[in-house]
This record gives sequence, structure tokens and C-alpha cells, in this order.
Amino acid sequence: MNSKATGNVTSQTEITHISSHGVWLLTGDKELFMSYTDFPWFKDEPIGKVLNITEPTPGHFYWPDLDVDLGIESIEYPERFPFVVK
Repeated sequence: MNSKATGNVTSQTEITHISSHGVWLLTGDKELFMSYTDFPWFKDEPIGKVLNITEPTPGHFYWPDLDVDLGIESIEYPERFPFVVK
């Protein structure tokens, strides 16, 4: 007997909210907040570019229009990955 999968996978990674303080990212059952202080790449960008997100591998997020790559750990614990300007 063969079993067929029922239904469609509806879980996807998406930006759920953009505010003057930062960006909220929903992935699986987690909603993560990225403040502009810790993630300045998103602050002055057009909404369409921030919304265009992919998850090439689980827990790895990429914004192709911004050329920004972030791992879930760096979003959950930004203090471990300080932003440094040279």
C-alpha cells in the first residue's frame, strides 16, 4: 500500500510586519524581531526589497535585492554577531 501526502505545506518564511523600530520575520512556528539597531540594512530600504526573502536552506535567510544573508542564530542572538563598520 502506498500512502499519499494529504494537503499542502503552508508554512513558509515571510516578513509579517515592518515598523519604525524594525522588521518581524515569521519562519515555521517562530516569529523573530530584527531591530534596525542590530540589522541596519533594512532601515531605509523600500518595502518590496525587504519583503523579497528566500530561505535557501533551513535557518538561512537571503534577501536577493539587498544582498543580505542571515542565519537564524544571528537573528535570535544579535549580540553574538555585532555589526561593525570599517
